[in-house]
Amino acid sequence: MVHNFETSIREQLEKREHEILSPYASFSDESRGRSFEEEPCDIRPVYQRDRDRILHCKAFRRLKQKTQVFLAPCGDHYRTRLTHTLEVSQNARTIAKALKLNEELTEAIALGHDLGHTPYGHCGERVLNELCPGGFSHNEQSVRVVELLEKDGRGLNLTYEVRDGILNHQTSGNPSTLEGRIVRLSDKIAYINSDIDDSIRAHILKEEDIPKEFTDVLGNSLRIRLNTLIHDIIRSSEGKNDICMSEEVYKALMGLRKFMFENVYNNPLAKAEEKKAEHVVSELFKYYCGHVDKLPSEFYNLIVSGTAKERAVCDYIACMSDQFATNTFKQLTIPNTWNVL
Repeated sequence: MVHNFETSIREQLEKREHEILSPYASFSDESRGRSFEEEPCDIRPVYQRDRDRILHCKAFRRLKQKTQVFLAPCGDHYRTRLTHTLEVSQNARTIAKALKLNEELTEAIALGHDLGHTPYGHCGERVLNELCPGGFSHNEQSVRVVELLEKDGRGLNLTYEVRDGILNHQTSGNPSTLEGRIVRLSDKIAYINSDIDDSIRAHILKEEDIPKEFTDVLGNSLRIRLNTLIHDIIRSSEGKNDICMSEEVYKALMGLRKFMFENVYNNPLAKAEEKKAEHVVSELFKYYCGHVDKLPSEFYNLIVSGTAKERAVCDYIACMSDQFATNTFKQLTIPNTWNVL
């Protein structure tokens, strides 16, 4: 095999994108770039490099011990924030590949979209939003993680397109790329269906509890529903400069989402421990706001450099896993047993 050393592997891959991807795709060599210029990799196009940076960062690893829906579940098969992220990525890549869009950009956004999530899931987010001046939202915090908090304040220096997709992955967002729009829908598809699966495992729901008006359209199992939703997005979006769903399927999906809020997300049995989790987050916030000198140096230095103490405390708490938050609360509030040697 003869290698062409006049062009790098990265440049060859960038050229290949123009040959095989849709004209609506985000091409790596047309990225709006990074916040700080840096030497390009000779092997990896920019979005692949971003994907790798996210995969290797500390915030990504912490997702394995952060709640998806059920707090500290005992069973091995309940989703965590990490497994949810991987399911979003898998669904999104399937759609992107079928539509000949940029899989690496899609995957980077998907893997990074929940990096800023708090311990204890959305209940932790609600508490910080109430306590922090200016509010708190996990999508904005995810961007803050990749721009500032990772790598001791240097951030990951990701491309604009990845940061834009992370910021706008919620329902109200408006991503600037089709790849970002795929992740926005894939996130919803993943959490609704996996949360049904986990709710059935937890005996909160039975499959037959799901209204027939939704199962008639989407199907009556996790596998069938995912198949229906992904195929519908591909069929509805093919050849268009947009990512969309048919009206019938989208209406059923949003109806199913409303059903989940009414029967699971706000279910007293499923959420019985959340008041305790909210108390933990609230007390940690109060403690560290009153004792900023007890913050780890990387967060204390944020205050020294001009960040409001409340924001720096939010940064620290949001980085915590469920287990770390619980253990820290115990250490701060429960006396140790006296032990004379």
